[in-house]
Amino acid sequence: MLIAKPTAALLIATLSSTVLFILLSSRPNLSPRPDSMARSFILWLHGLGDSGPANEPIKTLFTSPEFRNTIWSFPSAPSIPVTCNYGAVMPSWFDIHEIPITANSPKDESGLLKAVRNVHKMIDKEIAAGTNPKNVFVCGFSQGGALTLASALLYPQTLGGAAVFSGWLPFNSSIIQQIPPEAKRTPILWSHGIDDRTVMFEAGQAGPPFLEQAGVSCEFKAYPGLAHSISNDELKHLESWIKTRLNSSS
Repeated sequence: MLIAKPTAALLIATLSSTVLFILLSSRPNLSPRPDSMARSFILWLHGLGDSGPANEPIKTLFTSPEFRNTIWSFPSAPSIPVTCNYGAVMPSWFDIHEIPITANSPKDESGLLKAVRNVHKMIDKEIAAGTNPKNVFVCGFSQGGALTLASALLYPQTLGGAAVFSGWLPFNSSIIQQIPPEAKRTPILWSHGIDDRTVMFEAGQAGPPFLEQAGVSCEFKAYPGLAHSISNDELKHLESWIKTRLNSSS
């Protein structure tokens, strides 16, 4: 029997308060950016029931001059019926069967792979516009974090990196056979709050062993006291993490 617990409204409220906190605490940095820095691309994928535009304030924390030539994209998921919310139609990249999500929760692999193809089209378009794949970064929160992971692991080129916030493994172990050699060289940053009761911490902890088995590098960071949300500390670390991986040439 499928379990339906918190509604998407709870997830939206959590993330919206995070975005407001970011807005109030951000400090613009007016330092000029060196012209030698090449164009980069950061694709941010939101969580269940949310929208791309609602997450745009996140970029205000990225004040280092290295991000002056960064193109940001905050797409919105299509609206589909979601099982964990009694079939209610809401923005969702793929179906979610139960909340809280554990390491053993059911997976909607067909819906996930459809969403992955759409993400790959976004990445392809940016690379075709001239961005070096090594300067492409995919990031996501919750369901968007799960989609981030799948999109990076199945992309046929090595990207600059993929950052998963409060995400989970949205596929079965058989997907290892589908990971291209180039994708195994894309570094993964995985951040998860220890007090998360929506996507359980154990679901996040299952990530690094899986990635190690697949031959993928992963940095896992646990945040004590953090529930199902994104903290400024996580985003500041993401800024530094991306900075160290940016290529200065296109």
